[in-house]
Amino acid sequence: MFADVLDQSEIDALLSAVDSGEVEDTAEGAQVFSRGRHTGDNVEVRAYDFKRPERVSKDQMRSLQTLHEAFARNFGAALSGFLRTIVEVKVATCEQMTYSEFISGLPNPTSFNLIQPDKLEGQMCLEISPLIIYPIIDRLLGGTTQDLFIPQRPLTLIETRLISNITSRGLDALSESWAGVKQLIFDIVATESNPQLVQIVPPNEVVVVVGFEIKMSNRAGTMNLCIPYNVIEPVMEELSAQSWFAAGKHVTDPTHRERIGVSLGRASVRVAGILAKTTMTVGDLATLAPGDIITTDKPATQPVAIRVEGESKFWAAIGQIKGKRALRVVAPVKPGQKPPKQRPH
Repeated sequence: MFADVLDQSEIDALLSAVDSGEVEDTAEGAQVFSRGRHTGDNVEVRAYDFKRPERVSKDQMRSLQTLHEAFARNFGAALSGFLRTIVEVKVATCEQMTYSEFISGLPNPTSFNLIQPDKLEGQMCLEISPLIIYPIIDRLLGGTTQDLFIPQRPLTLIETRLISNITSRGLDALSESWAGVKQLIFDIVATESNPQLVQIVPPNEVVVVVGFEIKMSNRAGTMNLCIPYNVIEPVMEELSAQSWFAAGKHVTDPTHRERIGVSLGRASVRVAGILAKTTMTVGDLATLAPGDIITTDKPATQPVAIRVEGESKFWAAIGQIKGKRALRVVAPVKPGQKPPKQRPH
């Protein structure tokens, strides 16, 4: 049986009847068809754009932003120490888009680096704007970056080598920030000046782009980290809000204690033994000569304080071992405690 087909005159008559009010325009509620029965009252229906699909949830995006805010702080501190000037790095944007949209928004030429995580399949992209690349190079070569001209050309081999010192510190900070989710080691496998020539994923593939702003004295530029969804898909469940906040509760785990202990065990500290203290005038200090004796009020048999990074930690006795001066720890220093009496030998 075929359904009746309206001709043009019938369609015009129906539309005029609706406009005049003779026929009410009744719209039925939307029906939801699925395996379970739904009335449609409490069902949220949202428009879906197939050109820009959102595969990462809002909680996971917030977790990624929090993770890379920690990376920005660590990277800024590392750059400040390396360049001997204050460098501020902060997260400007964190959004998901297609790879083609990301590539089309990048300048050409630029510093485009392909990053390979050791325990994940696929590659990430780290793009650093020439507006901050050349001031950093000028700073490394002893310039002041005051009247610096930004050339519109690809980086030379020497400039690429200099920037590798910056990107290597960035990868170390990135590994440190990702340690709460998964222990990863990032390596740069290739560099390119034209982003259009790099195709790590299909153009319509969803990527998460974290945009950073880098400020150094009177210069500023941008840095973008592109993370394809298929690369971090195996760890997406760990990026959920519950897993993210739960990660902070496992800091007291023995493995974390051992890792922190090993890291602290390699740190060097300055240890000094304070034999005695006294005061003198500037005039006496200026007239000191070899053979002069400086007297103190401290007996030679009283223990001396051992200071670690300027803080008194132990009492020690002065001695000698194999012809070298030595200090033997007697007791730990307690707040308000007087030096213990040394036993005669």
